[in-house]
Amino acid sequence: MSLDPKTAEQVLDRIEEQELIELALQISNIESPRGEEGECAEAIYQWCVGQGFPAQRVGMFEDRFNVFAELEGTGRGPALAFNSHLDTWMHRNDHLIFRDANRADYHGAWEEGDTLVGNPLVNDKGPMSAFMIAAKAIRDAGVELAGSVYLTMVAGEIGMEPGDEFQGKAYLSTEVGARYLVNHTPRASFCVCAEGTGFRKGWIEAGKAFYKLTVYGGGAVYTPYFARPFDGPNPNAIIRAIPILEKIEEWALEYERKHRYESPGGTVVPRVNIGAIRGGEPSMLLQNPDLCLIYLDVRTVPGQATEEIGFELRELLEQAGVEGRVEQFVNRPSYEAKGIEPLSEALDEAHRYEFGAECELAGTPECSMWRDHLVFNEVGIPALTYGPPSFVGAGRFTMPRADLVRAARVYALTALALCGVS
Repeated sequence: MSLDPKTAEQVLDRIEEQELIELALQISNIESPRGEEGECAEAIYQWCVGQGFPAQRVGMFEDRFNVFAELEGTGRGPALAFNSHLDTWMHRNDHLIFRDANRADYHGAWEEGDTLVGNPLVNDKGPMSAFMIAAKAIRDAGVELAGSVYLTMVAGEIGMEPGDEFQGKAYLSTEVGARYLVNHTPRASFCVCAEGTGFRKGWIEAGKAFYKLTVYGGGAVYTPYFARPFDGPNPNAIIRAIPILEKIEEWALEYERKHRYESPGGTVVPRVNIGAIRGGEPSMLLQNPDLCLIYLDVRTVPGQATEEIGFELRELLEQAGVEGRVEQFVNRPSYEAKGIEPLSEALDEAHRYEFGAECELAGTPECSMWRDHLVFNEVGIPALTYGPPSFVGAGRFTMPRADLVRAARVYALTALALCGVS
């Protein structure tokens, strides 16, 4: 496996910085919060068709579809998929999550000198634009690859999950996204998940297990009869949940120390987060709530038995002397890529060509997330994550222009190295 410098430069000369920036800003300014990817997906589909790439809308739903496009190979080389997600984190009505849910950089992107600003661009439409332009550069240079390059732009990565009354297609994640796509498109030999890693590589990610803890109170009491001190425990389920929250925090630290997982593809430190609490009804404050619900995001590592997590959470309830119930409602296991070596070596060669240095492993935060290359690894398509740095600077999401260009260059070189030139 070796890059031909003449061919490489022929392709890299076709990567135009302004074209890349304009595409990244265009699609970043089409809002596509989780569950509402359709408009942006259509714009990307139209770009692919306009550029002459065979393209398909691939979707379980007509308004939440993925886009699949192909730079067709002319031989029998390996097929390389590039993958990024269309959905972005913030809804404008997320007022229980963000202090200012309408903040400009949550929903759009713009230039400030040599810096690109905006969460949609950082995660994940900037890296998406980089591989789209990389494929175009290979095509425009007249280079014929032995294997195909697949461009996969998917819905449902951010991590919503149906739960309680929050049901239906708007809350589905990878089932409508990468998981649906891999079952309805040609099978890639390898996949690069284009996400921010600081130009480092990793081929393992944490799984996730979601739990609901229901803490029961001592019966509903009308406010005029809520007389302190109580004869026994406080009947309010919210108050009874306080010691459980403290115990969860203590348990979480021990949990991540116990399950730390080191591998050739990166190190996973499985974190725990109390993501939501529900108790009572704001329109009915005249009695104490008789139950309080605690929702947990518990990250996992390869081969971990998640039923043990449930046992440990029940023990926390017992230790606190609180009546309650533990339910698991999401189980997405962790996977590590197998047979990743050809792609890893091709990426190494491309990275060395661009940076003159070896490609390092991604850090523990990047390897402890949930990203779509888990879906590819689950179905046996060796996949890794690699992309430009992204920053939260001065409270904003930013990326240097130059880094986005370098990402496009590395993606193009990786395709040349892996797919082979006919």
